[in-house]
Amino acid sequence: MSKTITRFASESVCAGHPDKVADAISDAIVDSVLAQDANGRTAVETLVAHDKVVIAGEINTNAVIDVDAIVRAQIKRLGYSNPDWGFSHRSPIINLLHQQSPEIAVGVDDFGAGDQGLMFGYATNETPEYLPTPIAIAHALTRAIDAARETGLLPHLRPDGKAQVVIRYEDGQPVAVEHVTVAVPHDELISLDRIREDIYTQIITPVLETYGYHVARKDIVVNGTGVWHQPGPASDAGLTGRKIVVDGYGGYARVGGGAFSGKDPSKVDRSGAYAARYIAKNIVAAGLADSVEVALAYYIGAKLPVNFTIDTFGTAKKSQEAIEKYAYKLLQPSVKNIIESLDLRRPIYLQTSAYGHFGKAGLPWEQIVTKV
Repeated sequence: MSKTITRFASESVCAGHPDKVADAISDAIVDSVLAQDANGRTAVETLVAHDKVVIAGEINTNAVIDVDAIVRAQIKRLGYSNPDWGFSHRSPIINLLHQQSPEIAVGVDDFGAGDQGLMFGYATNETPEYLPTPIAIAHALTRAIDAARETGLLPHLRPDGKAQVVIRYEDGQPVAVEHVTVAVPHDELISLDRIREDIYTQIITPVLETYGYHVARKDIVVNGTGVWHQPGPASDAGLTGRKIVVDGYGGYARVGGGAFSGKDPSKVDRSGAYAARYIAKNIVAAGLADSVEVALAYYIGAKLPVNFTIDTFGTAKKSQEAIEKYAYKLLQPSVKNIIESLDLRRPIYLQTSAYGHFGKAGLPWEQIVTKV
């Protein structure tokens, strides 16, 4: 019998990508609020552009924070300390934050959802991270690119960059990496040939080896349009929440549509998505199914979801009834219970702003309760 062959591609972006700079700033503000006020509410949007930062959105807290200092610290941390690049920690900041609307606050004050929306959580036993192979490898590549620059392994790299991976599946199982694309800015004094060699030997090869794969040089593209010198927002503006597919499952699972970064946990776009991932991951870790997608939906002010469904895509090892019973026992998805059970009113969100919100050890929605 012939095998069914499919292919799937996912991408990730470096922490210095303009959209991720925006996410980091927004999440740093969330963390600063929660560090002082566990009940503080934020919905912070950031725009970064050529020599400009704009902060907008709503905030409701008794915390006293220095927004300008937070913004500049994040920009510098991410590597933008050279004004010659057209964007740096010295760039002007416009602060348009305002008080949360009382019409929204009234629905949230009694542990209601901070907005309407639908959320999806996904898990698979394909990788140690319980993530689909394409997005797991894509994140590993961008993380390695950033680490090479930050540690001095490849000091001629500049902030910003992205990676894309094409995985071949046979009968639903990942079997090969068919193509890798990397784009990364670099110092003008370094040739493109040198960059391509560095990326192949120091980034792509070791990352793929950790997952048990290899890719031929002919199937790799590095900086396909040529040299790239100017990184970041001076070349391409960035916005909070524009990388929701990168933040989630690389397109392999459905996307609810609501961004995560900049939002406190009363916003179910964030807390609901984390709860759905927690449930899905634990179902897979418990050996109840090979892959799981959990769907939740709320309306503004809702204390309980109006939809809570579990799809195992035919991979279940137990009955649907048994799986649903396990899920409800694991985490009853009221807004109040999600926030309290996962202990989400803490300054833990900046670490989610790059390389995805899932698959990272130590985050409460990544904890495994039962593993068979």
